Amino acid sequence: MPEDPDTPTKKTGNLNDYVKAESMVQLALALPAGCLIGWVAGAWLDKHFHQDWIAVTPHILGAVAGFIQIYTTAARYMKNDK
Repeated sequence: MPEDPDTPTKKTGNLNDYVKAESMVQLALALPAGCLIGWVAGAWLDKHFHQDWIAVTPHILGAVAGFIQIYTTAARYMKNDK
């Protein structure tokens, strides 16, 4: 019996699940990646300018960028659930 073209297939459902899983991986990596990149940039700036306080700023900015990524991804899924 041929399938109705209007009904979603199992294949399409699996693709949506993969997209959601990829977004959850983004959430898990956003904050640590932002902090790591900020830490590396801050350490380089400290060495380059011979200071001890510069590393704090990029580290904080990296954490803020990670939180923003988490918020935007979560907000997108909260909006799609309604």
